[in-house]
Amino acid sequence: MPSNLVAKSLSRMRDIVVQATRKTREPSEKELERIHRQLEECAIGLGGEVSTRQRAARLADTYLRLDDTGRRAMLKMIALDFGPDPKAVAKAHAAYQKAVGSDEQWEAEAQLRMAMRSRRLRILTQFNAIPQGVKFLVDLRADLLRYAADDPLLKPLDRELENRFAAWFDVGFLELQRITWESPAALLERLVRYEAVHAIRSWEDLRNRLDSDRRCYAFFHSRMPLEPLIFVQVALTEALAGNIQNLLDVNAPLGDTGKADTAIFYSITSSQTGLRGVSFGNFLLKRVIADLQRDFPHLRTFSTLSPLPGLIRWAKQNPQDLDKTLTAAEWKHLAAAGVSRESGPAFFAALLAGEADWTNNNALASALRAPLLRLAAHYLTQAKRGNRPLDSVARFHLGNGARIERLNWLADASEKGGAQSWGIMVNYLYNLDALEANVEAYERDGRIDTSASVRRLGKG
Repeated sequence: MPSNLVAKSLSRMRDIVVQATRKTREPSEKELERIHRQLEECAIGLGGEVSTRQRAARLADTYLRLDDTGRRAMLKMIALDFGPDPKAVAKAHAAYQKAVGSDEQWEAEAQLRMAMRSRRLRILTQFNAIPQGVKFLVDLRADLLRYAADDPLLKPLDRELENRFAAWFDVGFLELQRITWESPAALLERLVRYEAVHAIRSWEDLRNRLDSDRRCYAFFHSRMPLEPLIFVQVALTEALAGNIQNLLDVNAPLGDTGKADTAIFYSITSSQTGLRGVSFGNFLLKRVIADLQRDFPHLRTFSTLSPLPGLIRWAKQNPQDLDKTLTAAEWKHLAAAGVSRESGPAFFAALLAGEADWTNNNALASALRAPLLRLAAHYLTQAKRGNRPLDSVARFHLGNGARIERLNWLADASEKGGAQSWGIMVNYLYNLDALEANVEAYERDGRIDTSASVRRLGKG
C-alpha cells in the first residue's frame, strides 16, 4: 500500500473512532412523540415514495444520534406499536376457518397472510431503501441483540429482522471476492478492525497475510460493497501447520506456492454482529476450496489451524476432570518438576485461573503436555450441548463435514491463546471425499469424525 494511502487510511480510522465516541443523547418525551408520528407515517406510506424515503432517512439519522436508552426506546416503540392488528387477524382467521374446503379458501388464506403482515416490516423495508440502508439495519440489529438479551418484548422484532436478513443475504445473492494488498484502503481498514481470531497488529502484519503464499476471501453483498460479511484467511504450506506464531511470522521466508500441498484456514471471522443467525460460513469454505483447487490443482490437503475458545472455561466448570486425567507416571513427572500430589490442587487451581507460571519451565511444560492434550481431546469429543459439541468452533467445522485431525501443543503462545486453551490448537481436516457422509452422520446422530490419534486421547 503506498504511503499516502496508509496515511489516508489511518486518518479515516481516527475519524471512525471519533464518530464512534461522539456524545449521543437521551430523547425527550416530546422527541419520542415526534419519532412515533414519523414511524406511523412510514408505516402507512404517507406522502408517496420520495417522502417516505426522506422520512426514513431522517429517522435513521435520529436513531444514530440517540444514546442506548433512546435507541432501546425507539426499537421498543417499533416492536410494540407496529405489529399486526389483533382484531384484523382474528377476523381474517375466522373467515379462513369458514372458507376451508370451499373455492374461497385460497383467497381467505391470502387475506389472512395480509392481516398477519406486521407493519414493522413496512418500516424496516423503507429503511432498506435509503442509501447505506442495509448496513444501517445490520448495525441496528446488533443493538437489538444486546437489548433483547434482557428484554423479551424486543424478541419479535429481532426474529422479523433475522428472517428478513435470511432472505436478503441468501448465499445466491452474495459474491465471493479475494482481498489483496491492492484492494481499496477502506476495505483493508475493515479487515484490520474486524479480525477476531488473531489480531492484525500492523500494516506489515496485514501485508504478510495478503502475500503471494497467502489468500484472503470474503463474501460481500451488493448493497454493502466494502463491508465483508465473513472472511477467511488461508496459508499455502507444505504439510499441516501446528503453530500460529510460525504461520504469522512476518520475518519468515516466503513460501513456494509451487511446492505447497496444503491449504490452512487459520482465521474465519464473521464480521457483522447484526447477521447472527444468518448462516453462510459453510458455503464460504466450499467456495474457497473450489477456488483454491482451480488456482492450485496440486493442493491435496485442506485443513484449519483453529483455537479451542471454550476449553479452559469448561475445565473450570469441571475441575475434577483435570485431576482424573493424570496417570501415576504423569504424577511422577509433575513431582520431578516441582508439583507434588499435596501441592497439586493449589497448582491446578492456579492453572485453571491462568495464574500458574509454567510455559517457560521446560520440565513442567513437558509434564503437563500429555494430561492437557488428553483433556483437550476429551473436551472436543465428549463435552456436549445436547448431542452437539460444546465448543463453538468445533460445532462449525464438524457441522460442515470436517474431521478432528490433530491437537497441537503450545501452538498459540499469545496471551489470548494461553487464556482460552493453554495454547492448544486443533487441526480440522476437510477430506473432500468424506464431507457429505460426515455431515449426514453429524446431523442424524451427532457422530463426530475423529482421527485415531485424537480418538485414543479422548478415551484416555
